[in-house]
Amino acid sequence: MFYTQLFTSKRGHLAKIWLAAHWERKLTKAHVFECNLENTVRDIISTKMKIGLRTSGHLLLGVVRVYSRKAKYLLADCNDALVKIKMAFRPGQTDLPLEGLEATLKAITLIEDFTDFDTQLPHPRYGCSP
Repeated sequence: MFYTQLFTSKRGHLAKIWLAAHWERKLTKAHVFECNLENTVRDIISTKMKIGLRTSGHLLLGVVRVYSRKAKYLLADCNDALVKIKMAFRPGQTDLPLEGLEATLKAITLIEDFTDFDTQLPHPRYGCSP
């Protein structure tokens, strides 16, 4: 009736989720990133497999723990990226000479050249053909 071999075997479909629910400390970063939570939750709530209420509760606890770990890893990566960006663009750490810190007006201004727009438009009553 119940599919315990899916959880107890190391190669079972929901084995990593079962591992996360019961032995959270044994869960590695590789295990966390191998889990596709969308498919896992879909398999838990599917009507193809009959899973007991307690077993599905354990599996959902594992899903929550894997999701929590993924969120922690994402937060750590974002914080590392933020620190690196702040270090790269910290004020006062430029290698430009002091006269090169501000651009001249000629360097940032485009020349006004509107020669393409100076042609006469045809009269609206005659249309575009000559």
